[in-house]
Amino acid sequence: MSEAPSTSVGGSSSTDSQYALPKLVLSSGCLIWYVTLWALGILGCRTARKRYKLQPRSPLASAPATSAPGVSVLRPLKGLDTNLYENLESTFTQEYLNFEIFLCVADEHDQALGIVRDLISKYPDVDAHVVVGMFEIVGVNPKVNNLMRAYRQAKHDILWVLDSNVMVAPGTLARSVDALIGPPDISPSSRRIGLVHHVPFAWATEYALGSRLEEAFLNTNHAKMYLAINTVAIDSCVVGKSNLYRRSDLERVDGSLKPSSSSVRQEGAPGDRGLAAFGRFLAEDNMIAGALWHELGLRHDLSCDIARNAVGSMTLSAYIWRRVRWVRVRKRMVFAATMVEPLTESVLLGCLASAALKHLAGVPPWLFLPVHFALWLAVDLDVFSSLAGHPVPADSRLAFLGAWMMRELLALPIWVLAIVGNEVEWRGRRYSVMRNGEVRRVGNTTSALWSWWVRKSKRQSDYYEPLDVAQD
Repeated sequence: MSEAPSTSVGGSSSTDSQYALPKLVLSSGCLIWYVTLWALGILGCRTARKRYKLQPRSPLASAPATSAPGVSVLRPLKGLDTNLYENLESTFTQEYLNFEIFLCVADEHDQALGIVRDLISKYPDVDAHVVVGMFEIVGVNPKVNNLMRAYRQAKHDILWVLDSNVMVAPGTLARSVDALIGPPDISPSSRRIGLVHHVPFAWATEYALGSRLEEAFLNTNHAKMYLAINTVAIDSCVVGKSNLYRRSDLERVDGSLKPSSSSVRQEGAPGDRGLAAFGRFLAEDNMIAGALWHELGLRHDLSCDIARNAVGSMTLSAYIWRRVRWVRVRKRMVFAATMVEPLTESVLLGCLASAALKHLAGVPPWLFLPVHFALWLAVDLDVFSSLAGHPVPADSRLAFLGAWMMRELLALPIWVLAIVGNEVEWRGRRYSVMRNGEVRRVGNTTSALWSWWVRKSKRQSDYYEPLDVAQD
């Protein structure tokens, strides 16, 4: 009987020894991943500081119309968006002498038409056109359908597509054309720039809870990773709030994401090439960017401007379902990246690193985690400051900090909710997201839970995202 404890101790020691190597490998892998994510975060922070510190005036801002490349600006509209007058006016006041504007609405009774006509009257020297009605239905994406007529009528090859809730600085167009053209001494062997995009920067005009969460998300962690990924530039990563590209390039792609030499027309595709080919996608902006990158081998670039994204009164439920929708779309487009997404967020990443450090070095979680979150917050606030041109205002700092913390805590539950389904809601209609982000209608009936969430967030979602929920 005296040998029993010895056997137990020996067994425990043997078990510990058996799992020692896997624990060591797992802990080391967690720390390597942690360091990698921090490197990306610091890269994004450094890029924000460097790129957005100064906004030099482009020579094209004062160049005569005959020497500046022509640009056709396409703005899809629906309803009275937050800050709509100022958003649209920022297009009329661009410091550029060779551009035209197409303001597109699907319905002749759309309330946005009043503002459009006021601006055209205020700026008679600007070459502006109003396009009413969707005369070419190319897919389920209402934004693409709304733009098709303007796309056909545009007289310039360079297209600048801006969402209606976006406001830009007067020099944005000139600097964006500079980036698209590239420096004159660029090597012939270098990949040409095919698309110029802008980091979205949210600013809320009505501080509902969802509005604050959207600000805390877009202006910190999202911007940080967006800048870092585009700096590394190993693949396409574009948000379509404000994109500049050539129609001649778009007419050579079909959304297959296969090199143009081997690309074949997909059966059932609503359009062979050009903008019409992207009417079947929910995230047409991301797919256009990916097609230019993969099918034509073109690169993307960011100018030193931001796309100021006006956010209206957004409830918590509206914020959650907006995030759910885009996670479900990304899941069908970039599955691997979407599945590791929780491991890039501060909470789960910090917990994994804390467990690894405790195992490898005996560092207690109560000591590591506060330092981790404090440094993560400091980097995020630095990114905000770089993009905004100033720190978070003192009178809203506490509210912003609370929204930031809530956003971080909600990231994992929202991801889990998004992963378990493939359906998204557009104004009371349900769609199933299929391969590559294509969508199809699945019927009118909804579950009681889904209907409750829709009724609760419908007004705010439509107010904030008119382009995504426009009529078919």
